[in-house]
Amino acid sequence: MPRDRSAEGDVNLSPRRGQWQADNLGPATRALLAEDARCFLRQSLSTPCLSALKSASGIWLEDLEGRRVMDFHGNSVHQVGHGHPRVIEAVKRALDTLPFSPRRYTNETAVALARRLARLAPGDLGKVLFAPGGTEAIGMALKLARLATGRHKTVSMWDSFHGASLDAISLGGEALFRRDIGPLLSGTEHVQPCDPRNCHFGCNGACNARCADYVEYVLGKEEDVAAVVVETVRSTDVQVPPPDYYEKLRAACDRHGALLVLDEIAVGLGRTGTMFAFERYGIVPDMVVLGKGLGGGVFPMAALVARAGLDIAGERALGHYTHEKSPVGCAAALAALDVVEAEDLLARATRLGERALARLREMKHPAVADVRGIGLLLGIELNDAALAEEVMYRCLSQGLSFKVGQGRVLVLAPPLIIREEELDRALDIVEAAIAA
Repeated sequence: MPRDRSAEGDVNLSPRRGQWQADNLGPATRALLAEDARCFLRQSLSTPCLSALKSASGIWLEDLEGRRVMDFHGNSVHQVGHGHPRVIEAVKRALDTLPFSPRRYTNETAVALARRLARLAPGDLGKVLFAPGGTEAIGMALKLARLATGRHKTVSMWDSFHGASLDAISLGGEALFRRDIGPLLSGTEHVQPCDPRNCHFGCNGACNARCADYVEYVLGKEEDVAAVVVETVRSTDVQVPPPDYYEKLRAACDRHGALLVLDEIAVGLGRTGTMFAFERYGIVPDMVVLGKGLGGGVFPMAALVARAGLDIAGERALGHYTHEKSPVGCAAALAALDVVEAEDLLARATRLGERALARLREMKHPAVADVRGIGLLLGIELNDAALAEEVMYRCLSQGLSFKVGQGRVLVLAPPLIIREEELDRALDIVEAAIAA
C-alpha cells in the first residue's frame, strides 16, 4: 500500500480493491489482467488495473463480463461522451485524407482549430500551440513564462496536479508524485491552496480569500517569479474558489509582473457550465492550458492558449512535438467543440449540475463532511478515507464508476450529454452506498 492515500486518484493496491476483484472478475478478465501485469511496468493509481473493458458508448462502459457501468470518471476526457458519432466520423474522414502532418507543414484542420479556440477565448487570448497532452502543454507554458518575463520561479499550490512529467510534478503539490524522486525543478515555490476545510488562514469552512493575499505576499518577497500557476477549479477534490480569490490573484500578478497561468486541462471545455472555467470569475489569465476532453474522448490532444502579446519566442522551440498539428486530433477537437455548441452542453451542464448539487446538499448523513460543485463537477467529501473507498466499490458493484480524490472525496464528473434520469439513477446509487 502506498504511504500517501491523499492522491489525485484512488489507490490501486488496497485490500478492498482485491476483495472487489475476487467477488466480481471472471476467468477471461483475470487472464487479461495477468497479461497486463506481465507486460506493463507497475505504477501507483493505474497499473495493475481494476478490470478490463470491451466497449464504451455515451455515458456507458462495458467490461469483459458484460456489465455496463455509468462512467462518472472518464479521466476527464468524456465531456461529449464516449464515441460520439460526430467525433468518430470526423476522425474517420481525417484518417482517410491526411492521417499525419509532418512538423514543417501546416494543414487546414489545425489552423481551423487554432482559430476556433482563439475565437472562443475571452480577452486577448489569441495565440495557440498544440501538444499531445496536458503535461506537455504545461511545460510549454513554463518555458514561455520564463522567456516573456526573464524570470524563472513559479508559485503554485500544494495538493495541485499539473501532470506527471518531472517539470509538472515539480510544479504540482502531491506527495505521491514528488516523494523520493528529486531533485525537482528549482524555483518552484508552493503556497496554501484555496481549501476552506483545510485552511491556515481562518476560513472556518467558508473561504475568505486570505490565501490569495498570501500569494501576493510571496510575490513581493520572491521578485523573480515568472508565473503563478493554478488549477482554476481543483478537480481532484472539487475545490471551487470564491470570485474574489481570482480577482486578488489577477491584481497581484499585474502588480508584481508575474504571469497568471490557469490549468484547465481537466475542467475546461464546458465542465463548469462555461467553455473556460475562468469565465465564471470575470478575469482573463495570461495563459490557459487545455487538454483531456479537447480530443473528444478519442485522441490525445492539448493546447496552450496565450495572450497575443506573448508571441515572443519565434527563435525558440516551446513545444516542437511530432504530433503538435495532428490532423486527426484537430478534427476530433473541432467535432467535440461542435457537439458542445450544437447540443447546448454549457447550459445543460449548468442546469443539471445545479439540480444535482441541490439534491446532494439535502442528503443528511453523519459520514458526509461537505458537498460542493460547479457545473457537472460534483464532490462529496466524507469523514473517512476507508469509508470513501468502501462507497466507491459499492457503487461500482451497482453500475457506477467515479474517482476518489485526496483520499476521501467522491468526485462525480459525468459526461455532459447525460440524461436527467441517468443522473438521478447515479445519485440514487451514491446515496444508497453512503447510507449502507
